[in-house]
Amino acid sequence: MYLIQPYSYQQAERLGVFIRPSSNLKKKLDVFKEGKKVASIGAIGYGDYPTFLKKDGKAFAEERRRLFHLRHQADEKGTPSYFAKRLLW
Repeated sequence: MYLIQPYSYQQAERLGVFIRPSSNLKKKLDVFKEGKKVASIGAIGYGDYPTFLKKDGKAFAEERRRLFHLRHQADEKGTPSYFAKRLLW
């Protein structure tokens, strides 16, 4: 099971959503807005900004974040990739 980092909780507060460990064993987080589940995000086998920051340092984490943001520039608001970009990256 994925251990949610303080970074993700802070980002969730800024977005006005609530997060908890995902009920889907292949995902990291479930995202809730106004009490309703809106997305399951973050594949378990992949890293994210807080994980890279802790494991590999700030420079590596920042580069991975930059590359993720380049790949996900056109994400529409409210989609799972939108939430992943803002909560995990």
